[in-house]
Amino acid sequence: MDERARSRLATILLVSLTAVWGSTFFLIHDLVVHVPPIDFLAVRFAIAAVVMLVLFWRPVRALTSRQVLVGVGLGALYGLAQIAQTVGLATTPASVSGFITGTYVVLTPLLTAVLLRERVAASTWLAVALATAGLALLSLNGLSVGAGEAVTLLSALLYALHILGLGRYSASHVATGLSVVQMVVIAVLCGIGALPGGIVLPQTAGQWASVLYMVAFASILALWAQTWAQAHLPATRAAIVMTMEPVFAAFFAVVFGGESPTWRMVAGGALVLTAMYAVELVATRRRPRELPAEALHHEL
Repeated sequence: MDERARSRLATILLVSLTAVWGSTFFLIHDLVVHVPPIDFLAVRFAIAAVVMLVLFWRPVRALTSRQVLVGVGLGALYGLAQIAQTVGLATTPASVSGFITGTYVVLTPLLTAVLLRERVAASTWLAVALATAGLALLSLNGLSVGAGEAVTLLSALLYALHILGLGRYSASHVATGLSVVQMVVIAVLCGIGALPGGIVLPQTAGQWASVLYMVAFASILALWAQTWAQAHLPATRAAIVMTMEPVFAAFFAVVFGGESPTWRMVAGGALVLTAMYAVELVATRRRPRELPAEALHHEL
């Protein structure tokens, strides 16, 4: 495939995985009532790591020591983000958690500007203001922010850093190996967090079905798809494509999770989504010719 075809496939993969991620919010929300969040993550990612190591050992062995270190760093960011998001979801409605997590799409270009010293356009600051207003509607109780919402916002920051890192260092020939290293690190972090109190396993067939669904689709396939896709899409563009996640999260939460839509959910979500899409629309119009994503990455 040429680069344009790879870019289209990357976009399709990212949209597909956002649908999968969106479907997990209400599943996790129900599951952590019976299984502590950190225990659930330890079981989920331990299974995923073992499966990936068995299936993709050769791509891991082909990585250089520098590539392994990059994978470890990316895995640490993703693992900590997963822990924060799941802990927050224990006390945050699934639809709200989905929207707050989705603010990584605004944080990604901001971090790009701060860490990579790129200029932040006035339109981006406007998008940040819109996102902040949306979060106020979704999350504020009076003048305070709930602990669950605050932890979820931290996870969004970590996800943004992960997206930025993948945008800089992922490449087609190392995508599989990098995804395995990341998964192993995620499993180790979650296992360390779960060990002190003992690991509580899912008890029912339905709980195990939810875990295995997330192992196969929201962990193994999703992490590989994101790692490969970001070898062909700039970080900001990838983040914008993934704005479909909170849309899917709200849809599944209302249709299957038993949540009722409210005017605050609709208005706050609309503001956040408007901010997210505005960043990409303006950036696309100002970029007369986008460089191939591979040209934006660092050699490892």
